[in-house]
Amino acid sequence: MDGAIGNERPPQSHTTVDTFTVVPRDDVVRVATEVLARSSVEPTVAEDIFTVDVAGMAWDIGAITYEPSDPSNIAVGADGKRVGIFLLHGGAGDYKTMDSRARLLASKFGYRVVSGTFPGRFYFDDPSRDWPGDTINDDGTVRTPIWKRGEHITPDQYDVVTDESMRQRYGRRTVARAKPGTVFIDRLAASPLAMEMACRVAMERHFPPDEYSIYVHGHSTGGPLQFMMSQRVPNIEGVLAIENSAFGYINQAKHRWAGSPERTDRFDELYIRTWRDIARYAGAEALGRDGGDALNRLPWLMEDVLDSWNDERNRPQFKAEYLVTWNIVSALDEAARHTASRLGLEATATEELVARYLGMTHEL
Repeated sequence: MDGAIGNERPPQSHTTVDTFTVVPRDDVVRVATEVLARSSVEPTVAEDIFTVDVAGMAWDIGAITYEPSDPSNIAVGADGKRVGIFLLHGGAGDYKTMDSRARLLASKFGYRVVSGTFPGRFYFDDPSRDWPGDTINDDGTVRTPIWKRGEHITPDQYDVVTDESMRQRYGRRTVARAKPGTVFIDRLAASPLAMEMACRVAMERHFPPDEYSIYVHGHSTGGPLQFMMSQRVPNIEGVLAIENSAFGYINQAKHRWAGSPERTDRFDELYIRTWRDIARYAGAEALGRDGGDALNRLPWLMEDVLDSWNDERNRPQFKAEYLVTWNIVSALDEAARHTASRLGLEATATEELVARYLGMTHEL
């Protein structure tokens, strides 16, 4: 490959946060400019839809692959194996929110890239894969995941609840609380297992261990999930960490250090995102940029927020991953026990399943 960036196996690091090298902004801009100036090869892009069987249920999974049109041109790393990149999006999105990163990695570096989508987030019902309408409908019903083609979570399976417990940061939160005895509650309880299996199978399908070394990245919410996977797929060689959070217990400690309240999300709730989730970032960014003067143009800020929401509401915009990403032990325990009960597991197997759930948030 052309350009100044080569493939070298880096030395083992024993640095701490106090010994990291500070890279001046000008150097970052220079390197970014060099990368963008590299010659590009338009990648071949394809959908891969497959089914995994987890916890007694079938889960349909959608992923997108990006690679050089001639597979023989896939880049080879320092270890002599081809380079595979596995990407996960953040809490609001699906594979489309990672499309620009995936295309850059495939077109500028010649990597094979797989961009995954969380179970339930891939919109199977339209070839565009864009979610229709808004997350909260005029009749008060809400958008819900599609975990299996042809299976839809109907309004009789949940209650819509308004949560004001975190209003200072989120405003009024809307959640769909699953009713007992429904497919919805069973899917929510087993979704951490489905996430683990979906990622594992996606990598097995596209990155054979004898051919590929895998490097993973998860944006925001996807970060703790990728850290989890880094210890569950043997040919994952590293975490790219372009911008992501670490294991759930570290993410929990980080927010505790910052003064954020402990999250108490239930396993049987699906958070429904709205324009408020854009506003909570826009407000902090405006304050940091403009100080108190930002309030003098509040109508303008709100117009920008609502315009952004109109552009982004065709992404999934619902979330059920807080259990893993924030290390909510009580909810993980309850989700595991619900699944164990549904499967009719005996006591020892139940405790093993609970341990498996709790193990998703930290090193093995």
